[in-house]
Amino acid sequence: MSEAVSSVDRMVRTTLSAAEARRVALAAQGIGRERAGGGTRAIRGEIARMGVLQIDSVNVFARSHYMPLFSRLGAYDPADLDRVVLRSGTPSRPARFVEYLPHEAAFMPVDDWPLWGFRRADVVERSGRWGSWAAENASAVDRVRAELADRGALRAGDIESVVRRADRGPWWDWDHAKRALEYLWSAGEVVVAGRRGFERLYAPAEHVVAPELLAAEVPRHDAIRELVRRAARAYGVSTVADLNDYYRLRAQVDVRAAVRDLVDAGELIPVEVDGWRDAAGRQIPAFLHRGARVPRRVETAALLSPFDPVVWFRDRTLRLFDFHYRIEIYVPQPKRAYGYYSLPLVVDDRIAGRIDLKADRGASTLLVQSAWWEGPAGAADRVAAELRRAAAWQGLDRITVSRWGDASDHLAAALAAERHEHPNAGLPRP
Repeated sequence: MSEAVSSVDRMVRTTLSAAEARRVALAAQGIGRERAGGGTRAIRGEIARMGVLQIDSVNVFARSHYMPLFSRLGAYDPADLDRVVLRSGTPSRPARFVEYLPHEAAFMPVDDWPLWGFRRADVVERSGRWGSWAAENASAVDRVRAELADRGALRAGDIESVVRRADRGPWWDWDHAKRALEYLWSAGEVVVAGRRGFERLYAPAEHVVAPELLAAEVPRHDAIRELVRRAARAYGVSTVADLNDYYRLRAQVDVRAAVRDLVDAGELIPVEVDGWRDAAGRQIPAFLHRGARVPRRVETAALLSPFDPVVWFRDRTLRLFDFHYRIEIYVPQPKRAYGYYSLPLVVDDRIAGRIDLKADRGASTLLVQSAWWEGPAGAADRVAAELRRAAAWQGLDRITVSRWGDASDHLAAALAAERHEHPNAGLPRP
């Protein structure tokens, strides 16, 4: 667990060591606290800490949005998260969370709906430009809009027969109905009113979001300042680029203005972080949130989703942890350096390795497909304990370890695990 010895309110700092910055960042994200599980209340608290919960459809070990809660709470019941974020709402009994684009596709508190008016307005403005998909397919958009108005919550497949299908692209199989739904969703005309399995149900926004939220308007400047404030709190210590990325604002001039406002208000404290320099060797300005904790130490072993806020901005991950991270889903198997969906491994205040996991549910087995150390080998027993917790959380009875990766033998020994073969074992690293 982390041991916090000071807050910025009690001790104003102008410099942070690299290790202090890592500990501040992990503590701000709730990594390193006691992981005692918890129900819906604890889940809501952790989502509030992060601000958003990014969604990803890949389900090799566990879907990405389930993992940040495991990293912070330990073995919670995923059905509790479903109850929190997947419950469909009505204006008279609104759901607490809704899906939108506050980072990439993510769950966010429905009360934040007014903050994203500027993003919805940008979508509508772009759609009106000559050559945009929505402008060139206005009839398809109108027909989908009418179907939803007439029939209520629908899957994309429920209305695909009313619009012609588009050519299939190289990665996606989105027909015109799906693309129209995605446009109307990003523009705020429709919302995700629940899911059937993992497939979205779309409905007109007024069927789900309370009228006062739909009517509320927040000026762009005020919305961006509030979002920067939240990002700064969630990160603990950050640069302008970090704050710009947390909510994918893509508005660095506006973010800089918000940072100046927050510095003037005393909410952000300018600091220098040892080693945070740009390519030219210049110090990168950093900002410490007034409420950030500066732990004396962080004690944990935790696996992170590739879309966890701790690592989702790869430039920050490199700067903060000296960890170059890319997922290799779209890399051909023989050319993968670490594995299909390798997960960063936090040990104390460092990213100590990466582990590619796969759940073989038919055999009730957690497959460690590859395991790599970042830097010196170590902490195999603690990592093995975390793998046992992960397997138990997913209801898997056994763990086997492949022979691919410089940490695989260490973990197999610590787990006393059976071994399995991996096609990349023995191949030269790309």
